[in-house]
This record gives sequence, structure tokens and C-alpha cells, in this order.
Amino acid sequence: MMILSLTRVPLWRNSVQKIQRIVPLLQLEVFGTRRNNGSFASAHRIMEIQPSTGANPIPKVSEIMARDESLQSADYFQVHNLFTVKELFEARVHMGHKMGSMHPNMRPFIFGSRFESVIFDLDITAHYLRQALNFTAHIAYRKGIILFITRSPQTMNLVEKTAIECGEYAHTREWETTVFTNSAHKFGGITRLPDLVIFMNTLTTVLSTNAAVKDSAKMLIPTVGIVDSNCNPNLITYPVPGNDDTYCTVEFYCKLFKEAIIRGKNKRKLKESQQLESK
Repeated sequence: MMILSLTRVPLWRNSVQKIQRIVPLLQLEVFGTRRNNGSFASAHRIMEIQPSTGANPIPKVSEIMARDESLQSADYFQVHNLFTVKELFEARVHMGHKMGSMHPNMRPFIFGSRFESVIFDLDITAHYLRQALNFTAHIAYRKGIILFITRSPQTMNLVEKTAIECGEYAHTREWETTVFTNSAHKFGGITRLPDLVIFMNTLTTVLSTNAAVKDSAKMLIPTVGIVDSNCNPNLITYPVPGNDDTYCTVEFYCKLFKEAIIRGKNKRKLKESQQLESK
């Protein structure tokens, strides 16, 4: 999907181009033996990469953005008006855990402390939350699959209901690492992985990170995650610093992400209808 390629894929593509310039023909074999001339003697060839002929050159990011009007605006879906900092405060987003349990990587997002409890800087949280909502709307706009994940017993039903209402998916049970990393074997066939994973909380216990966070990073699946003061935000693509325990706070997050997804899908439907009318 185009929106997924704006920040990271061009680097990967440059690497592929370098490989193609250096290696005229790369054959990846399994259980093979190398002949004296350097070729492989095996019937298990699984991939072959040939030099680019130039017939289908890889487009530049500027060319992609010029063709897609949704990428020409910093806030195409107007997610900035979904909430205010005052609403974040009223939803208790600013409330973190005790200072003694704070993860060192969360220090840039902290405003201070009160009664030995961490207080988040809501101006910073608002900035990161708007980025996450904007990215989520772009994924929905491009017909991406979005998966909500939580392990909090008190919010499981809420998260599942939110996913159903916006036409997406939820996983609220114990995570099996083969779901992403070995999906073909797990489900007995080729499986399309989600284009975005939204973590309503990234921990399974007080200090244990959900294995789905690591698996998403391994499979290069973009992630949005609510990271409390005791979480490590490093493996989350779009971390949102804030309270992830209180029911009313999670309910507030769910409302925002549902609205962002619906806005993305409605924009796509509007664009498709306009294209049909112009034909």
C-alpha cells in the first residue's frame, strides 16, 4: 500500500537496486550443492532476482505524492479536530503509573509527577495521537486491514465492539507467535497479514511486553500503540504516550480510532463514486 512506503520502503528499495547492480543474477536455494562453476545443483530454487530492465522503474516518493491528492495534505482527513487537549485531560489520559516503575525511554513524554505518580505532557500526547489517527485513516482509505489488540480483561469487550462497528478486526486472547511469523503453517495456506496493528495496551503484565509487538516488528507491520509510563515505546511505529488502564480512557481512544477509520473509508467511497460519475 502506498502510504506504508513513504517512510521506510524507499530505503529498502534502494538496497534492492544496489543488490541488482552488484549481482547480475541471484539465486536463493535450499538443500542445494554448489558446482565448480559456481551454480547450484538443486530442484528447490525458491526465488530468483534479475537485474531491472528499466521497463517498470521504481517511482520516487515525490511522484507518488503528486499522483495522490490524499498525500498532498498534512491532514487530509481532518483528524486534528477529533479532540482537544482539554478532552484528553477529562478522559484522564495524563495519568501514569508510579515513578518507580517508569521506563527510561518514556522520559521525553513526561510533564512531571504528583504524589509519586507520573503525569504525561498532554501537548506531546496530542501531537503523537494526531499522527497515529492520521496514519490509521490513510490505511483505512487504502482498503487496509486493521487489527486491534488488547490483553486487558476490563476492556476486551469494548475493543471487540469498536472493531466490529468500524468493520475491522480484534484479537483479545493470548497471543500465539506463529499467527504472524508462520501464518501459512498456522492457517494452512497463504494468509494476508494486517496492514496496521493498533495496540490499546502493549503489556500483558506489569513489565511483560505483548509478544505481538515484537512479531509485528519482525514482519514489518506498522503499529500504533498506547504506551503508558511503564512501557517501552521503541518497537511501536506510532507510539501514543498516555494512560492505558482506565476504562474511560480506553473508551476515549476507541472512539477516536473508530472515527478515524470511518473517515478514511468514507473518503474512499466518495472518491470511488466520483470516479464512476466521471466515466
